[in-house]
Amino acid sequence: MEWNLPWEGGCRCGQVRLRVVKEPLLAGACHCTGCQTMTASAFSLSLGLPADGLDITKGEDKLVPGGVQQESRHMFCSFCKTWMFTRPAGMDRLVNLRASMLDDHAWFEPFAEFWTREKLPWVKTPAQYSYEALPEESAWESLMKAYAEQGKRPR
Repeated sequence: MEWNLPWEGGCRCGQVRLRVVKEPLLAGACHCTGCQTMTASAFSLSLGLPADGLDITKGEDKLVPGGVQQESRHMFCSFCKTWMFTRPAGMDRLVNLRASMLDDHAWFEPFAEFWTREKLPWVKTPAQYSYEALPEESAWESLMKAYAEQGKRPR
């Protein structure tokens, strides 16, 4: 089951372009009210990547931080305001890319969902793992291992 990297993507207006060069660690849906507000939707979808697995290939100077929450850095295109990715607080080795930033994201499927205690009552996802908040620290390694073995890949 190959990942067929690299993957290309970018913001809505095209002023920022990116490339995924390393295999994702996890695909998820976050139901927290912060993500609901930032996406103007029911949840956010993200691919957890190693921090060095995401390259900005165009428009690095067009990225601006915003929506800072608990020291996390949410990065947006300065022109079209697309929320592109987040560098989570205290997790410098990770970056959470919004899955819809990929040019081809139809294959994406959340493997785990988080903050389900805040989710809208009508929301259902195909996630195999579900957490009321974030998993305990000890659960992450086995969760990422399960995703590496079973997570959906692009065709």
